[in-house]
This record gives sequence, C-alpha cells and structure tokens, in this order.
Amino acid sequence: MNKRNILGNRIREIRNNAGITQEDLTARLNVLGIDIDRPMVSKIENHSREVVDYEIKAIANALNVSIEDLFK
Repeated sequence: MNKRNILGNRIREIRNNAGITQEDLTARLNVLGIDIDRPMVSKIENHSREVVDYEIKAIANALNVSIEDLFK
C-alpha cells in the first residue's frame, strides 16, 4: 500500500515524546473543531489516511509544535 501522507511517523514520535495518547490528541483536535476520532489518528500515523492542510495546522497546535516541526 502506498503511503497517503508523509507526517505519520513524525506525529507519532512527537505525540509519544510528549506523553500524549491517541485519545488525548483526538480530544485536543475535537476542541479545536476538527472532527476526528482515535481510529483516524491511528490511520494518519500508519500512513493510510491523508491529512489536509487545516488538519496539519490543528495537529501542530494540539501537539504544541510548529508546522515545520511536523515536517522534520
């Protein structure tokens, strides 16, 4: 299967290093108005779901990092 995003590993790495669960990230994203659930976060991290621009911005905000940090 082709990767559907290039951010999944980095999102997982940042999330794990911060001690944030997928459920916590989901809750933070929901508060920011992003309609996403835990299985969707898992699919993003496993590269089986695309990530659109507004989700990238929200994920960066939820993880308290810059957008650029997600692409490192």
